[in-house]
Amino acid sequence: MNVIDSSLWLEYFAGTLQNDFLVKAIENTANQYVPSICIYEVFKKILVQKGESTALSYVSEMQKAVVIGVTPQIAIRAAKFGRDLRLPMADSIIYATAKTMDAKVYTKDKHFANLDGAHYFANP
Repeated sequence: MNVIDSSLWLEYFAGTLQNDFLVKAIENTANQYVPSICIYEVFKKILVQKGESTALSYVSEMQKAVVIGVTPQIAIRAAKFGRDLRLPMADSIIYATAKTMDAKVYTKDKHFANLDGAHYFANP
């Protein structure tokens, strides 16, 4: 199973994601978990840029995968990752969700660059 970071969702929705492997991973919702914090991040960004209707449409696409909320277990694990790995809160939650669900993280966010189980794709 995979977790797609908000950075990739935003690029995908913008139509600028040029990596076929990542596009296929995003579109394979049957093999994907979506941390609820990703829905927040994508919705907020698109709400500001394109309005509520477009934002709702995009997060509707995200919800075709299994959405994972922040459970107490994930929250505690995220706090420890935040402290130990110096990750921002959202990234800590995304990483903790992936680790809890035994999933890989795909991202373009450099905070994940050297983390176990994270696959970082740098911008060309």
